[in-house]
Amino acid sequence: MTAEGNTTHREPWNKGKIVGQKAPFKVKDIWALRVRLQMEGRVRDLALFNLGIDSKLRGCDLVALKVRDVCHGDQVATRATVMQHKTQRPVQFEITTAARDALQAWIKLAGLKSEAFLFPSRLHDSPHLGTRQYARILQQWVEDVGLDRADYGTHSMRRTKATLIYRRTKNLRAVQLLLGHSKLESTVRYLGIEVDDSLEISEQTEI
Repeated sequence: MTAEGNTTHREPWNKGKIVGQKAPFKVKDIWALRVRLQMEGRVRDLALFNLGIDSKLRGCDLVALKVRDVCHGDQVATRATVMQHKTQRPVQFEITTAARDALQAWIKLAGLKSEAFLFPSRLHDSPHLGTRQYARILQQWVEDVGLDRADYGTHSMRRTKATLIYRRTKNLRAVQLLLGHSKLESTVRYLGIEVDDSLEISEQTEI
């Protein structure tokens, strides 16, 4: 029997799916989501959303955070450092006032201790929120404010603040450090920087 006869035909995982880079959220969408989550009293989701935007972490790193990672004693810190699962490199991020307030409210409501996962799973077989659960939650947020689900994913959260920082400063090195990329080329690809961006920077530089 030939090797071909033993091969099991498998459909590509992305057959029929829209793939590619997911769009970062616009500032107006961020505020629309925040207001909606606040008005509906979705304390956990508000904390997850705000921290996701601030931290710029991959989904797998965000859902695995523990209370001790973002807290100093009983207070949420203004900055935190975590080890990235994918690269095994540390990355720092800021925690803004809005995120700190949301996290403080969530930790108090859930009665979370220092060693507890920040976002426990409601499923018995998982100690913390899984990446697929996180993706489903985000899709619900997107639907809630009338955005197209196909355009947004968990990487939208990671890209949002990084993209805003790049557009305002054009400082790729800063964004590279914030995203925890080992190579600048990775940051360029991740942000989707095109020739027009480069020309705009060049035009603004007079000699």
